Amino acid sequence: MARDRIIHSERRPEDESVDFALRPTKLNEMVGQPALMEKLSIALGAAKKRNEPMEHILLEGPPGLGKTTLAWVIAREMNDKIPRITSGPSLSKQADLMTLLTNMEQGDVLFIDEIHRLPRAVEEFMYPAMEDFRVDFTIEGGLSGRVVNFALKRFTLIAATTRAGLLSGPLRDRFGHHYHFEFYSTSDLTSILMRSASKLDLKIDKVSLATIASRSRGTPRIANRLLRRVRDYAQVRADGQLGPGVVEQALKIQQVDELGLDELDRSFLSALIRVYGGGPAGIEALAATMGQERDTLEDLVEPYLLQIGFVIRTRQGRQATKQAYDHMGITYQPRASSGQTGETGTLFNE
Repeated sequence: MARDRIIHSERRPEDESVDFALRPTKLNEMVGQPALMEKLSIALGAAKKRNEPMEHILLEGPPGLGKTTLAWVIAREMNDKIPRITSGPSLSKQADLMTLLTNMEQGDVLFIDEIHRLPRAVEEFMYPAMEDFRVDFTIEGGLSGRVVNFALKRFTLIAATTRAGLLSGPLRDRFGHHYHFEFYSTSDLTSILMRSASKLDLKIDKVSLATIASRSRGTPRIANRLLRRVRDYAQVRADGQLGPGVVEQALKIQQVDELGLDELDRSFLSALIRVYGGGPAGIEALAATMGQERDTLEDLVEPYLLQIGFVIRTRQGRQATKQAYDHMGITYQPRASSGQTGETGTLFNE
């Protein structure tokens, strides 16, 4: 249930076809990530001048920020081809990767999503392919098996991960370029939504788009998903007319407030404040109180609340800050004994 939230940044099946249609195809169409784009533009331009493939590229950052999109753009910029796409979990054995590598042409791009989930044996099989563009592959098995050395065409591996800390040191070191994605500003998301609205043939004003952008948690995937839900509401309830009032009502129905929090986020804050007096409270206790799994809270709820400063982590557990009390409309009373960074408080019963 929690993973079906509209503000969840993981890719859904419904996102695939729409996101593909909205995806930029050139580097100059990309919006946001200015530092990353400048470094990439220089590296890409240098590779083109030398007429050689780029070094391998590692893209890291939270889901929904455009890592897959950027891989497509790089492939188009390099040789006007689409990348060969796979993911860490789908490469369960060396033969899976071998099939991909031997079909690569000079200058092709291989994109591996969720590379942190690559099995160890497959990861080690990749090392000589990335460094020397050669692999040793065992043909047949048992006593009659023999190892054959295959030469590969020079290719570029682009890998994406949302959990960079899970990558082994040897794998990280084999990437020539490391790029980290940051969350997007509201103005950048508004620009992205303007482009998406144009592609979807929607007539919507910039103020309404900025409202959607401000509730999108700094994530383009969420912004585009909210735009589609607003479009649905307008077609059914407002004769297709899109304006600030229609947008507000559509987002209200989706239970997404002005900071991008939904019902699960608010339930987390309510439990922490009303049941545990603002904390500290352990994550297991909060999960039991809310009737949710611990992983759901740690992966889907806490990261954004930590990012906007509504919750802090201490050795004793999670604590709510004054900003969280204010947002929930609960009177805040400081804890005299709190020595943590960021104020915490208790529920004051008037």
